[in-house]
Parts: sequence; C-alpha cells; structure tokens
Amino acid sequence: MVIYRHLDQLPLFQRSVITIGTFDGLHSGHVRILRQLREEAARIGGETVIITFFPHPRKVVRGGTEEVRLINTLEEKIQLLSWQQIDHLVIVPFTEAFSRMTAEEYILNFLLARFHPHTVIIGYDHRFGQGRKGDYHLLEQFSATEGFVLQEIPVHLLDEVSVSSTRIREAIRRADIDTANQLLGYPFFFSGIVVKGNQLGRTLGYPTANLDPGNDEKLIPADGVYAVEAELLPSDAPLFGGKKMQGMMGIGIRPTINGRDRTIEVNLFDFDEDIYGRELRVFVKKFLRPELRFNGLEELKAALAQDKLDTLAALNP
Repeated sequence: MVIYRHLDQLPLFQRSVITIGTFDGLHSGHVRILRQLREEAARIGGETVIITFFPHPRKVVRGGTEEVRLINTLEEKIQLLSWQQIDHLVIVPFTEAFSRMTAEEYILNFLLARFHPHTVIIGYDHRFGQGRKGDYHLLEQFSATEGFVLQEIPVHLLDEVSVSSTRIREAIRRADIDTANQLLGYPFFFSGIVVKGNQLGRTLGYPTANLDPGNDEKLIPADGVYAVEAELLPSDAPLFGGKKMQGMMGIGIRPTINGRDRTIEVNLFDFDEDIYGRELRVFVKKFLRPELRFNGLEELKAALAQDKLDTLAALNP
C-alpha cells in the first residue's frame, strides 16, 4: 500500500476505483466495503484507492471545539489498512480552505482532477462540500456527464458500519471490552510513551510502566483493571499474532493513595527492564474489575495478587 499525505504527490491513477471515509475502527463492516472495492478493481483491471481526511473534519468545520474520540489514531488506521491489500491510501489534509469548497468544486477540482476515477463506491448518506450540500444524487448527475461509474454501498451494510462503530465506542467507554473486541474482530489497542510515575507499584512488588498516550483524540477505556498483552515499539512483529508480553493494566485516579490525576499503568509479567521514554503498544484483552478504594496498601497488594491470577487465567484459558 502506497501512502500519500499531500495532494501534489499523487500519481496518475490507472482506472482507479475509489471509496471515501474515516474507517475508524476498521471492523468487519469496513472490511466488507473494502472487499467490494478490491473485487471491482480486479474486475476492470484497476487500482484501489482509499481517500480519508486528517484531522477529522468535525474538528475543522465546527471551529475545532468538538471533542473527537477515535477508536484508531491515524497511524493505527494506516497499520490496519495495510493488511487489506489496498493499492493506495490518500490522507487528505483537511483545512478550513478545503472545507469551503463547494460540492461542485469538490467533484470537479478534487475528485475528478486529482483521482481520475473509473469507479466511485460511496454510501447513500455520504455528504461533502461546503455546508455538506453534496450528496449521492449530485455525484450521480456528474457521473452521467463526466463518464465515471458510481456504485452505492448497500444500505444494510452502511447501517451496520455506523451502528457497529457507535457500539464499539460506547463499549470501550463503559469497559465492555468483550463486546468491543468482538465487533472489531481484533483486540482494541493503543500506544503510549513510558513516563516516570511515583514508583509505588515497585514497592508493592508490582512495578508498572506509566503510559502517556500523547493523543487527546484517542479513545481510552473506562477506569478499571484489565488483562492485557503488550509489546515495545518499534517492533518488526506483526500487529496481531506475534509474541507479546502478558500483563495487567490499571486505569484511574488510584483512590487508595488519594490520587487525583488519571493514570494508565501496566504491570508486565516476568519483565524488569528500564523502558522510560520507550513506546509501549497495549492490546486490551479482558476487563477484570472496576477501580476500588482499599483500606491501606496491604489490602491493595492482596488485590493486585488476585488481579494477576485473574489476568493469567484470562490470557491463558
């Protein structure tokens, strides 16, 4: 998959088959849309092209004030899409100037002039151009005069994609990791830089890597304790299926020690190396329990011992 981050980098695509979307989460519904894209490109001997936008359009068109929480960061989405046998991924810089393009300008000066599509595959509810005035029917009119093929993503599949993405976000927010992972088709994951903490875990016999995700758009699970697998980055291991370290993760304010700031701490089993400043990717496999206030550090230590047993049981059924 060739990645383009600037429109002036684009080649002259050959019989391009295009779809446009955010593809957040890249779950099974998205995968079926991409299968439709690949099948059509194979049928006509063309190239598959995905167009997506960064930053998220809602942050730009609504004055940058809307809180956007995404299942995948841009780099995570690139990693997931690279598994889908797509020829080209175009990441369009979404600016205020771009958002002011009329729907007709979007079709003529962006879609047709930049991509020369043979086929555009899009949903019935796709909106584009200033004020989101462009729609499937406008594309249909231009397809007749400009000579490209327009295909509609089946309504039932588009609805499934929308419902699934919403359910995934809600499930992650309420710590329902089983549902989120089932809908995704893979374990929800995120990355963070290991930073200095108060090192309380080490005194209790459970040293933790304190993570700073460094991305305020990334959706993070609800407070609680989780069974996880993790790997240090950069890594040549595959995103899924490679050997990873097992551990448990705590998210919350640590009420037993009267904490105030929300932290993300990962205790990696059978691992004791200095990894400050390194990036850790965490795959969230199972929710174990909510965050609790304990009566002192000894009670907390006993709870951590039980959490480790529960984690090992969850990760090694």
